[in-house]
Amino acid sequence: MTWGNDWQQPPAQPANHRPGWRRKRILFPAGAVGAFILIGAIGSAVDPVTKTKSTTAAAASATPSASPIAATEKPASSEKASPTTAPTAKKAQAAGDQLPNLIGMGLQAAQDAAQAAGFYGLTSHDSLGRARHQILDRDWKVCSQTPAAGQHDTGATVDLGAVKLAESCPAKDQTAPRAAGKTMPNFAGKSVKAARAALDSSTSIDVKDASADDRGVWIESNWKVCTQSPKPGAALNGQPVTFAAVKFEETCP
Repeated sequence: MTWGNDWQQPPAQPANHRPGWRRKRILFPAGAVGAFILIGAIGSAVDPVTKTKSTTAAAASATPSASPIAATEKPASSEKASPTTAPTAKKAQAAGDQLPNLIGMGLQAAQDAAQAAGFYGLTSHDSLGRARHQILDRDWKVCSQTPAAGQHDTGATVDLGAVKLAESCPAKDQTAPRAAGKTMPNFAGKSVKAARAALDSSTSIDVKDASADDRGVWIESNWKVCTQSPKPGAALNGQPVTFAAVKFEETCP
C-alpha cells in the first residue's frame, strides 16, 4: 500500500507550529467549561427542591397563627347583660302582681282576666249562700272578690262570689253556714242544700214542702228552710232532723 510518498509508511503528522504556551491555554479552558457544565447540571437538579423548601418555609412563616387569634376572642359568657334586662323583668313582675277589679264582670271573663294578670289559683262560691255550684261560668256574674283589686302575690288564691245573671247581688256576701257542732244551728232562710252540708254526714234528714202543694224537693239549692226540728240551740245527739221549705222566690207560710 502506498501513502503517496514512501512505500508502506504512513504520512507524518504535520508539525504543530503553535507555541507550547498556546496549546496549554487552549486545553485549560476546555476542561473548565466541562466542569462548569457538570456543576450547572447538578445545581439544576437540586435547585427545585431547595426552592420548594424555601417557598414552603416562607409560606409557613407568613401564615398567621390560629392560636393567638383564638386567645384574643372573648367567650360568650364574659359578655355583660344588657342594662335594660333587670328593669324590664321588674316591670313585668310588677304588672303580673296587679290583680284587676273583677266585680261586675261575667264569671268566665273575670277568671280570664285574673289569669292574664298571672293569678291562676281561682275559686268561686254562691254569693247568696245557697251552696250552688257554678257549673256554667258564663251564666254567673261576680259580686265580690277576695283579695280586693291591687298588688298581691300571684300565688294567692282568688275567691269570687257570684250570682246568676238574672239575680241581684246581695248587699253583703252570704256564706254557707258553718259546720254544726254539738248544738243545732239556725238554718232559717238558708238553702236546704247548705243546711244538709252543715250537719254531720251521718245525720238522717227529712225535707218537706212547707206549702200545701206537697211537692218533692229535688234540687235542694233552690229551696230555703222555713222551719226546722230540732229548734236552734238544741243539743245534737244523733237524732233525725226535719226541714219544711219553699222555693226561694216564694214566701214561707
